[in-house]
Amino acid sequence: MVTRKGTWTTSGGGGIGMSGATDDIELRAGRARASVSPLGAELRAWKVGDHALLWAGDPASWPDRSPILFPIVGWARDGCIRVGAESYEMPVHGFARELPFAAVERGPGRVRLAAYASPATRRRYPFDWRLDITYTLSEAALDVEITVRNASAIAMPYACGLHPGFRWPFAGGAPEDYAVVFERAEAPHVPVIARGGLFSRETRAVPLDGARLPLSPALMAQEALCFLDARSRSLSFVHRDGAAIAMRLDDFPHLALWSRPPGRFLCLEAWTGHGDPEGFAGELAEKPSQRLLPPGGTARHRAQFSFAAP
Repeated sequence: MVTRKGTWTTSGGGGIGMSGATDDIELRAGRARASVSPLGAELRAWKVGDHALLWAGDPASWPDRSPILFPIVGWARDGCIRVGAESYEMPVHGFARELPFAAVERGPGRVRLAAYASPATRRRYPFDWRLDITYTLSEAALDVEITVRNASAIAMPYACGLHPGFRWPFAGGAPEDYAVVFERAEAPHVPVIARGGLFSRETRAVPLDGARLPLSPALMAQEALCFLDARSRSLSFVHRDGAAIAMRLDDFPHLALWSRPPGRFLCLEAWTGHGDPEGFAGELAEKPSQRLLPPGGTARHRAQFSFAAP
């Protein structure tokens, strides 16, 4: 059977109560400002001094800004996951972006938001879990931590990820004045994304010069550039004059770059898992790169984004 998409609830049945909290949560640290929405625990703005760094969203190209990815990353074959003998509808990158979160800890420069499994989520993903997203702002950096807890009596397969979109350009000039510089040299080819968002066995070349990837709208006009099991644990989105947004990762093995020209943004994505391979017909727990969290287990995944002016 296919379990149909449910409507999220905010109370009862293990769902988290929102207490009417729908306004963005503002964070401050020196000259830095950020805001976070309780809907999806999504980062909505990040500014350091006069530099507005996060994409502001545009329905004409990409309305999101920085969605949280859970309990899968990427596309599932036919839009469904399989657990045991049943299939469940699952949207691309999961459903965390649709969930109401509540602030369970809050300070001037830090907030931790939480969401729980509910009857509505179990109709898509038949497990009990808690998902915490913590943002910590300092004057030139923003730390993000995803904590996944398995409250089920059985092992829980999951993947999670970060999908922030940054202004491109973020420091003036033309899009071609920017590059992504990896911590280490990466393979100069990426998987071809097949129909339905599935990962094919074919690859396509990208113009990497060692660790440096020159950027252009033409390069990003196709699907995402996915560096699976990347050698680098950090990368920088740099302007030729030296301004840079850096991303440093802890327990995110996969990196991806994505845009949708003519939208003027570049997403620096960090994933624990990835989309279904072409031809995959197994259960969610058998999907390549999916994590298996034991009953009562907790997993943490961290990223730090920092900004340096020229």
